[in-house]
Amino acid sequence: MAAKAREPIQERELTGLKYLNRISPLLQRLRPVGCARDKAGNRELFFDQYCGLILLYMFNPIVGSLRGIQQVSELKKVQRKLACSRASLGSLSEAGHVFDPELLREIVGELIDRAPLSAERDPRLKDFAHTLTAVDGSLLKTLPQITQACFATRKDKGWKLHTHFEILKGVPVKMAVTDATGKGPANEKNVLRRQLEPDRCYIKDRGYEDFSLFNNIVAARSSYVCRIRGDHYFAADEVRELSEEASAAGVTADAVGRLGSPKSKRIEHPDHRVRRIVVKVKVHPKRGGHKHSAATNDIVLATNLLDVPAEVIALIYRCRWMIELFFRFLKHVLGCRHLLSQHPNGIEIQSYCAIIACLLISLTTGRKPTLRTYEMLCYYFMGLADEDELLAHLNRLPPHEKKPD
Repeated sequence: MAAKAREPIQERELTGLKYLNRISPLLQRLRPVGCARDKAGNRELFFDQYCGLILLYMFNPIVGSLRGIQQVSELKKVQRKLACSRASLGSLSEAGHVFDPELLREIVGELIDRAPLSAERDPRLKDFAHTLTAVDGSLLKTLPQITQACFATRKDKGWKLHTHFEILKGVPVKMAVTDATGKGPANEKNVLRRQLEPDRCYIKDRGYEDFSLFNNIVAARSSYVCRIRGDHYFAADEVRELSEEASAAGVTADAVGRLGSPKSKRIEHPDHRVRRIVVKVKVHPKRGGHKHSAATNDIVLATNLLDVPAEVIALIYRCRWMIELFFRFLKHVLGCRHLLSQHPNGIEIQSYCAIIACLLISLTTGRKPTLRTYEMLCYYFMGLADEDELLAHLNRLPPHEKKPD
């Protein structure tokens, strides 16, 4: 039985255009981008308009696809707000190929500078020297890719989104898209090598365990906290006594020395002293799959932070879970589980627009973006919640700490 065709989106169903007021002046600089190839001067969809349409897609659940975006572009209210005309499906598809996502990084950087720090952060992290940055990757798969994989016509595994997430601000700051093969330039360790910056503390899981990468981070004048396998050879030249605070945090061992066996010549060893910390953590039962028999488990952390209390190192690693929550927010709330483009440029543009959406929530509400706040904003935009109900929800949330002038 054929599925019933969806009714076209009506102008009265699309609200929240005022939410773009904060970002529109920043997007205007993108207008000339991608016009060099337009010798005839007949381009009708520009980069700033394309980004505005993607943001509307994210903030209006009724817009669920590229065709939905095309319908939205026909609405007079949208055309007035974005100064655009009707966009065809062909021009929307082409936009993911011709526009440069790198230019959105500058806009993201300006919004991040305005973003407040979270008042919920632990006071022990307040004066931390480096910017705490969790790094991880997440697979992006779409229905056509899965279907092709079933018939063995596609050799790769889709796309992977490599993300940097600032812990204290609670927002993503950088993204890169590669194929999901994990080989060569697409390997997550190599992606991180290309993106290293000074004065950051990179918080990593075992997928980033690589001694040469540790050296690269130190050479970039940054630091790291990385979970490693517990069976690595470690020669301790200093075993530290555990404080009451460290023991209370679950730390069972703290030592400084050399990591990696001197007999191994195949790999590059750390060229700096490494601190090895063992933390006993509670194992949360899984709903399915392999069941853990033990109630607790030991995780081993390696870091070049030699003067930071052991309990703070354990706290820093626990903060890495925030990036996992962001990936869930990105895919299940902002709609990035559905890719609007199959081109790497288009995927990065969609991803950076998702970052902008998170920052707009933070800047407009004064709170870090959460699922409930996003839902309430969507209800407000759709006319299901009034302004008083939105304000009542926001007033129940803990405020951000104001940035110093």
